[in-house]
Amino acid sequence: MASDAKNLPLSFGPGRPKDRSRQIDMSTTRNVKWAIVLGSQTYGNPVISGGKIILGTNDAMLEDTRFKRTRGGLVICCDAETGKMLWQLVVPRFETGEKLFYIDQMNLGICNSAAIEGDRAYIVTGRGEVLCLDMNGQADGNDGPFKDEGQYMVAKGRRPAKVDKSDADIIWRYNMITELPVRPHDAVSCAALIHGDFIYAGTSNGVDQSHINVPYPDAPSVIVLSKKTGRLLAKDGEKIGRRMLHGQWSSPAMGKVAGKMLIFYGGGDGLLYAFEALSGAPDGEEVATLRKVWQYDCNPRDYRFRTDGSKILYQRLFGPAKNTTRGEGPSEIIATPVFYKGRIYVTIGHDPRHGTGKGCLSCVDAATGKKVWESRDVERSLSTCSIYDGLLYVADYTGNVHCFDPDTGKRHWVHHTDPEYGKWVLKTNSPLWSSTFAAGGKVYLGTEKKELWVFKAGKEKKVLNRIRLLEKMSNTPITAGGVLYVATGRYLYAVTNDKTPREK
Repeated sequence: MASDAKNLPLSFGPGRPKDRSRQIDMSTTRNVKWAIVLGSQTYGNPVISGGKIILGTNDAMLEDTRFKRTRGGLVICCDAETGKMLWQLVVPRFETGEKLFYIDQMNLGICNSAAIEGDRAYIVTGRGEVLCLDMNGQADGNDGPFKDEGQYMVAKGRRPAKVDKSDADIIWRYNMITELPVRPHDAVSCAALIHGDFIYAGTSNGVDQSHINVPYPDAPSVIVLSKKTGRLLAKDGEKIGRRMLHGQWSSPAMGKVAGKMLIFYGGGDGLLYAFEALSGAPDGEEVATLRKVWQYDCNPRDYRFRTDGSKILYQRLFGPAKNTTRGEGPSEIIATPVFYKGRIYVTIGHDPRHGTGKGCLSCVDAATGKKVWESRDVERSLSTCSIYDGLLYVADYTGNVHCFDPDTGKRHWVHHTDPEYGKWVLKTNSPLWSSTFAAGGKVYLGTEKKELWVFKAGKEKKVLNRIRLLEKMSNTPITAGGVLYVATGRYLYAVTNDKTPREK
């Protein structure tokens, strides 16, 4: 992610909680305009539009007595200037009723970022639903066609809650799990993409709890919905589930190539796909099939096969199919592809619990699907690239931050954010789930080790700051109006260049 914002803050003090409510004592902060409590885990990025911020988290700190915490999700909307809560959407944990169906059971909450256009926000929940939300919440009434928010926000079997102006307003809902159907594994983390009258979304289809069987191998990986009604209009026909390694957690991206809009998607088979964007809604109830333009395997051949031609197993640490591949073998694509000057940049990676291993950063010609260059210097990664002032920045799961020339693939520098780099493998506390954010001559990166690193943007490596946080950071900052918005696992901060502490 990148921005042309200027004069962004270099440092801030996150302050200290003042009591069991975990509210931040603002007199102990520095350069903080306001701070609000989130859940206990926050993986999606904050998104700002029209002076409002939308962010997904879990329900660990839900205090509204109308609702019961279920280890589910929570979508919050707050005022960007003051941090005042405007509305919230409680998303109870998905209850499967199936022994091998493992989704939304890890207290991860809402794992993706919202897409916003005008007074509508589109977000994918941990329950495998695509929701269209009114940015004004219930403050301007309960718009339809969806009218049952009171029942939606309570756990299964409970009476509907009384809806008030502090609640979200769902316009429409599309349930991918029941309608397609699909079976996501662990989490649903694919963000929605808006183009014209259409919403593109990944389905997060994956393996079941055996970690090898795919219940719906022919299910779509990418779908297209009507922006106005949520009706299913198109889906891919690639049957990626037949080749799937583990799960599908990448989000679709878009770019114009030779006058045509293409959709780029990182598959759970480790392949990067390009599809023609939908040009119009199909007639009646027909569901169109997205036309594939090309595909590219982001795994080098020797990641999949040994020199004698034998297949290298996908590393599995759980279930009856677990093995001792230990850092070798192919990877899926988890990061979002980045389109820049007619090329696509994307990394490959694994479920973080699988640990470190061989990765690859690929640069692919967006018109032909042919390799331009690749770098194996980047290890397994969940991170999306950011390109700023002609340089590419990307992180990998091991704890490395890299700076590349996006044209040639030359690496200018690398920095290890983990002081124990090289001393461990396959640890689950690896430091980097986040993506880099470049703006104002700086590159920001949060870590699982409760740090926010700030680098000087440029070909020469220079660490500007290493900010200690109260909680781990698994997402990416954003900026608007000269303010840097930083979401950690438990807090959302509005950070400014003002040096003085603020009274609440």
